[in-house]
Amino acid sequence: MAQIQELENIATQVRRDILRMVHHVQSGHPGGSLGCADFMTALYFEVMKHTPQPFDMDGKDQDLFFLSNGHISPVFYSVLARSGYFPIEELATFRKINSRLQGHPTTHEGLPGVRVASGSLGQGLSVAIGAAQTKKMNNDKRFVFSLHGDGEIEEGQIWEAAMYAAHHKVDNLIATIDYNNKQIDGDVDEVMNLGDIEAKWRAFGWDVMRMNGNNMQEVVTGLNDAKERANKGKPIMIIMDTIMGKGVDFMENDHHWHGVAPNDEQLEKALAQLPETLGDYPL
Repeated sequence: MAQIQELENIATQVRRDILRMVHHVQSGHPGGSLGCADFMTALYFEVMKHTPQPFDMDGKDQDLFFLSNGHISPVFYSVLARSGYFPIEELATFRKINSRLQGHPTTHEGLPGVRVASGSLGQGLSVAIGAAQTKKMNNDKRFVFSLHGDGEIEEGQIWEAAMYAAHHKVDNLIATIDYNNKQIDGDVDEVMNLGDIEAKWRAFGWDVMRMNGNNMQEVVTGLNDAKERANKGKPIMIIMDTIMGKGVDFMENDHHWHGVAPNDEQLEKALAQLPETLGDYPL
């Protein structure tokens, strides 16, 4: 079991990776990626049972993860590389022509760790439900995890999937919403107010939890608690409060960093706030 400080050190390096990847090609989505670095680190380095090599698309007897809000691919790629799915040096190819690390995760390039193309918002929950049901039919006792954006749940397909999962008692599914109240056009509350989001998911028949997604201890405890609450007849939904741009003071809580790359000066200022812990990948 990893220590909390060790996980925090990994998350700090992941944040450095995110900033350098997006800056290098002046393209990508740093805000949500930075906010989800703690969650993704905890998931891949502590909570999930998974085998990076050899990578198996079926993932039998492993926990599976599906990134529904695929635009935060920088954090996904960093965590996959750092946990052993592919060489860390490959992060330098992010969003370049013929790279396996496209702006939104895809499958035809054969990047280990990616089991579904994502980024067309609203679809990931349906995929995760299908994978979870498959595990049940195969008597596979492992869990399926998924991550979604709060702006993403304005999509109608999310709520169709929510009804389906509760009706069919897909209780080996642990879904999480990154609730930073920011989307590309502004605050979620202003674009499409979600109301009492916990009450909505409970009304749809889910077991609902809430946690601070930028507190590593709380993330680890929350995810492990979710596993304990699973397999009791209801799918699990975690409302995860995060700060967009977490770790970089001038990016925090600013929706303009949803999909904007830092310039040279901004990168230098940002990296100064995030000490190198595991070693930067070479450019």
